Amino acid sequence: MKKVTRFFWFCSGAHIDTLKKYPIEHNKYVGIGATIFFTALFAALSGGYAMYFVFSGSAFAVGFAILFGLLWGTAIFNMDRYIVSSINKEGTTSQQILQASPRILLAIMIGIVISRPLELKIFDKEIRQKLRTSYSKAQNRKIDTLKLTYEQKYSMEMTKNQDLKKEKDSLERDINRSRYQLNQEVFGDKTNQTSGITGYGTYAKQKEAVLVEKQNRLKTVTDDIGKMDEYLATRKQAEGLNDLKLFTPKQLDSLTAIAGFADRNWALGQLGYNDKGERELDTYLAISFIGYLFILFECLPVFVKLMSPKGPYDVAMAKTMEANIYYADKDKERDMSVTDHTYDHTLDEDIARRKRIITAQSDYDFERHRFD
Repeated sequence: MKKVTRFFWFCSGAHIDTLKKYPIEHNKYVGIGATIFFTALFAALSGGYAMYFVFSGSAFAVGFAILFGLLWGTAIFNMDRYIVSSINKEGTTSQQILQASPRILLAIMIGIVISRPLELKIFDKEIRQKLRTSYSKAQNRKIDTLKLTYEQKYSMEMTKNQDLKKEKDSLERDINRSRYQLNQEVFGDKTNQTSGITGYGTYAKQKEAVLVEKQNRLKTVTDDIGKMDEYLATRKQAEGLNDLKLFTPKQLDSLTAIAGFADRNWALGQLGYNDKGERELDTYLAISFIGYLFILFECLPVFVKLMSPKGPYDVAMAKTMEANIYYADKDKERDMSVTDHTYDHTLDEDIARRKRIITAQSDYDFERHRFD
C-alpha cells in the first residue's frame, strides 16, 4: 500500500518529501492522483480504440493501436498532472478560479476527445444499423439519379422505341383480326366485312394482300425494335446503369464492418434523430450523458484542488517557493557582484599596463634625445 500511495502521490504532482510531513493531506492527494491516473487510463483506451479503426484491416492495426494508446495516455497523464500541480492555493477564491479557468477549458476539450471513441464502441450495434440504412438509401439515390440522367439523355430514342412497340401491338391485333376475316371469306361466312361467297375469290385475295402487307410491316417494326433495344442496352452499359444494384444484406454487413471513423462518428450523431429528422430525447440524453460523464471525470482533479481548503502542505510549498525565489535572487546578486569585481580588477590591470607603457616610452624618448 505504501508503494501504491507513493505512486498516486506522484500522479498528483505533489512534492513527496514535503507531503510526508503532513499526514492529514495524504488521502486528499491519493484521491487526486488516482483520478489523474484513471483519466489517463481511459484516454489510452479511447485513443487506442480510435487508432485501431484508422488502421482497421492492416496486419499492424493492433500494434499501432497499443503504441498510440500508450503515447496518448501518457500525454494526457502529463497534462493533467501539470494542470493540477500548477494551481496556486495562496490566492483568493476568485484568483484561483481565474487561474484554473484555462485549465478547465482544456480539461473539457480533453474530456470530449477521449469520450468520443468510447461512445462509438458502446453504441456499436446502433451505429451499424444506422450505417446500413444510410448506405442503402445512398445506393437507391445513386441508382435513381443515374436512371433520371439516362432517361433525359436518351429520351428521344426511348420515345421512338415506345412508339414502335405500340405500333407492333396494334399490328399484331390487326393481323389476328384480318386472318380471322380471311378465314370467314374463304368459308363463306356472311358478315359486314365478308361477302358470304365460299371459295378463294377476289375478296379473299384482297384480304390476303392486306394481311401480307401488315405482316411485312410487323416484321420491319420488330426488326427496328430489336435494333433500338440493342442500342439502348449498349448505352445503359456505357453509362454504368447495369452495374448498379441494390446492396444485399451481406454486402451491407461488409460495408459497415469496414466503415471508417468519420462515417461511424456521423452515424453516432444521427442516433439522436428519427427518420423524420425529429430529435429522440432518450437516445440523445444517453449519448450526451456519457460525454458529460467523461468531461466531469476529466475536470474532477481540478475541481477537487479548487474545492479543497488550503492545507499545511500548500502553506509549506508556498514558503518553500518563497525561499527558493529568495535564494535565487541572492545567487543572482552574488554572481553580479563577482562579475563587477572581476571587471574592476581587469580595469585596474589595464590602467597599470598603460602607465607602464607610457613610462617606458618616455624613458626611451629621453635617452634618444640625450644620445642625439
